[in-house]
Amino acid sequence: MYGKAFAPEYQGALGAKLGVNSSYEEVLAAATRARAEAESPLERARAALAAGEANRRLGRVEAAGAAWRDSYRNAREAGDRGAMGWALWSGGTLARQCGALPLARRLLTHAVALADGADRLAHGYALAGLAETGRIQGDYAAVTDLHEQLLAQARAHGEPRHAVWALSGIAQMHRNTGDLPKALALFEECVAIAAAADDSRGHAWSLRGVADVRSAQGETGPALELLSEAEAICRTMDLAAALAYNHKMRGNVLFRAGRYGQAREMYALALREFTEMEEPRGHALAALGLAKSRSRLGRDHGETLAELDVLEQVFRRIGLREALRTLTAFRDEVTARWAAETDGLLDGATMRLTPVARATS
Repeated sequence: MYGKAFAPEYQGALGAKLGVNSSYEEVLAAATRARAEAESPLERARAALAAGEANRRLGRVEAAGAAWRDSYRNAREAGDRGAMGWALWSGGTLARQCGALPLARRLLTHAVALADGADRLAHGYALAGLAETGRIQGDYAAVTDLHEQLLAQARAHGEPRHAVWALSGIAQMHRNTGDLPKALALFEECVAIAAAADDSRGHAWSLRGVADVRSAQGETGPALELLSEAEAICRTMDLAAALAYNHKMRGNVLFRAGRYGQAREMYALALREFTEMEEPRGHALAALGLAKSRSRLGRDHGETLAELDVLEQVFRRIGLREALRTLTAFRDEVTARWAAETDGLLDGATMRLTPVARATS
């Protein structure tokens, strides 16, 4: 059904040199040379697109932002709507990575309009970006059908990367709404497709999804092994963002297993990684995990609740509905524990009072 994975974001002469499993340092070096040697606006647009994507994956936000804008300016000068669509797709993807979800939706919407009828793959990637942005925001009703449409297109054209993306998005929605068996089956299908297509990046993300669901089902050991396998892929390909999310997921797995000290260390590592790459969504999610771990390890309840209040504002600003549900549930838990402990202390103090003291209190 599917062929080998390919990377349409590497175009022109770069497309012949680079593939889906090229390391991002390799991509950046090739794109830098191509930008210096480009003889036309379209060549410069294509080289800048590749540079932007490499920098984004490496967590170099400012360089990625400058590159996609340069790609768009050159594509516009060349009068190439497809190239303009690719540039805006890159910009929208970067905006989503940085937690600017409304901006991501605007850029990706413009990318869809520009690429429509000009470049089928750019059009599909931009639609996929819109669907993923809505899913991250928790707007499942708005994007479920779009995921299914994109999956049908991927199957019709034999495109494994898009199939893996669409299936993993559908799987994540099933996982978040509680259908773990369905989510596991879809994530495992993603692993099989990515492996057969030699798509290492898709393979790593899919392994992370399987690990998440198996952990939620109580299979801590297998989940950690899967994350170790995915981490090795991330390190080989210089996948900075994927590696940070892998570490955050390892924190999730350890937290669910009650290994709060280890979870705290993994969340702290992920938090540092997200900070270095200026990734506020991942930063906020890791900070929530860290707050939960510290709370379970005995942190003052008032300090925990104050931190949760700050994180709630961050989640609302970014638009992370699923994370807000998680935060609210944990805040209710902390509040209940604090109340129970307070009641216990009061009861104990009352029991220790002498009969005279009780009578006069």
